[in-house]
Amino acid sequence: MTMPHTSHAATFFSAEPYGSLPNGQKIERYTLRNKAGLSVQFISYGGIITAIDVPDRHGRFSNIALGFPDLEGYVVKDAQANICFGALIGRYANRIANGTFTLDGVRVQTTRNTPPNTLHGGANGFHKKLWHVRRLMGLPHATGAELTLTSPDGDEGFPGTLHVSVRYILDDTNRLTLQYRATTDKPTVVNLTNHTYFNLNGEGSGSVENHHLHINADHFTPTDAASIPTGKLADVSNTPFDFRTAHSIAQHLRDTNPQLLAAHGYDQNWAINGYDGKTLRPAATLTDPASGRVLTVLTPLPGLQVYTANGLNGAYAGTSGRIYRQTDAVALETQFYPDAPNHPNFPSATLRPGVVYNHTTVFAFGTDSTTQTP
Repeated sequence: MTMPHTSHAATFFSAEPYGSLPNGQKIERYTLRNKAGLSVQFISYGGIITAIDVPDRHGRFSNIALGFPDLEGYVVKDAQANICFGALIGRYANRIANGTFTLDGVRVQTTRNTPPNTLHGGANGFHKKLWHVRRLMGLPHATGAELTLTSPDGDEGFPGTLHVSVRYILDDTNRLTLQYRATTDKPTVVNLTNHTYFNLNGEGSGSVENHHLHINADHFTPTDAASIPTGKLADVSNTPFDFRTAHSIAQHLRDTNPQLLAAHGYDQNWAINGYDGKTLRPAATLTDPASGRVLTVLTPLPGLQVYTANGLNGAYAGTSGRIYRQTDAVALETQFYPDAPNHPNFPSATLRPGVVYNHTTVFAFGTDSTTQTP
């Protein structure tokens, strides 16, 4: 839905009821808005980002995040299809082969919710948890909230009691920053991300195939037919996975390539250049020529999963009332590599007691008439 541009004198935070879970637990919806009028809405269930309203090159606002129109969609329909619209993902984003890995000589078995593999933390991952939300006070030129969760030892099979906090901070330069922190009392693996589906032309507007994508990566991690990495790093040169020069998503989407055929589109992890474990650097830039909206993703993490909504098959309608289909959005998931616990050559996702998992992802919004700076 397109909204007229309005100006705001100050940042804004609000909370309102958003229904109840089947067990009676109350869910709240929160709104963050900056001085420019850009706003982000999320709910306490799954930490799900339900809407992001940003201006186009003419100052007209639209929601660019796919989602369901009510809580039932996220609780019931999403559970049926495992779509994960806008959700916080954990303990381990993406896939673990056969749901198992060995840590310090001990075999760990996690819930195989996509047999034979584990996907996005198992059957009851963080996207299905009720998060505690509090407003962050005293932020300079920004508004925000902190979401916290305790995942008990053995949750979905993962070892260690994990204390997690995620901060959503929207500043007056139109940046949405996600700050992830976690600590554990036993060695474990952690891989947290956000699963927002972006359509910069507006939710419900159709395909993103004409969006232009740049990925700061010379290599990607090829997968088998079950989307499990082979363990190799492949050069993107002369493949459909070379986005080092920005081009439309459509340009190679229908190339006869085993990776594209197996995934029914793009659903791969790119090894983002310049990984050192701490430096926030550009991972990708998405541009919509029609609206002029630009999204730059920055992360210190080693990988980025790019997913062209291949599982959307017309079975569900979104917040606009329009039916969603393949390529109606693209997810840009910052992460450790899929199945990293089973590949010693991949950057390690192991977290040990006394160490803090501390990573930040930035979604920087602008238009083609503004400059995106890292």
